[in-house]
Amino acid sequence: MKDLFGKALLDYHNGNYTEDIVTETNISDKDTLPLPYLFRGYTEMPKLEQKALELCKGNILDVGCGAGNHALWLQEKGFRVTAVDTSQGAIKVAEERGVKNAINKSLLDENNTYDTILLLMNGTGIFETLRSTPNYLRHLKSLLHPKGQILIDSSDIKYMYEDDDGGYWLNILANYYGELDYFISYKGYTEAMKWLYLDFDTLCEQCKTVGLSCEKISEGPHFDYLARLTRL
Repeated sequence: MKDLFGKALLDYHNGNYTEDIVTETNISDKDTLPLPYLFRGYTEMPKLEQKALELCKGNILDVGCGAGNHALWLQEKGFRVTAVDTSQGAIKVAEERGVKNAINKSLLDENNTYDTILLLMNGTGIFETLRSTPNYLRHLKSLLHPKGQILIDSSDIKYMYEDDDGGYWLNILANYYGELDYFISYKGYTEAMKWLYLDFDTLCEQCKTVGLSCEKISEGPHFDYLARLTRL
């Protein structure tokens, strides 16, 4: 079974909710991702997501739109939104929920320009590795109107490497500590992917290499943050 995420969204949307998604990484145990959370409204969203939506302006690209929660709220506020996701199931759900312009495509295949580009729920995840991050940032920059903005969130997961003595067991010879092997399981099937968490300082360093400024807008309760990227 491919597109487990999309399959789960379709099941919930069609009233076939029998179990949740199970997630796991190479540095953490299994955890549950409740499907109802993937259909949350504005009032149920974390404060960082709410803040990002409130900062949106102009013509908007919602990257990794999932079930369309952000796009639907923005549409209700009168914005023109293009919602993209690599999951066919997610796009089908978003369309059926009322997202007017939902497209099954990768961010790197997008070539229109926007006033706001939104990447939420650990938006840096799709970069996959630190090495590939500049390529994604350059492409995002190419999609921005001259005074446009990229609103992106992530977390510094260094805390996950802390030992009982308050030190960190980071291997300086290994890849950047935010690069994870990420697994999702649903109804007996498992998919693996690369997923990237970027600490704020590292995100800023990567932005400078491609001519983007990086501003921290706000911080969440657990090492997470919302940043705004603009052209230098």
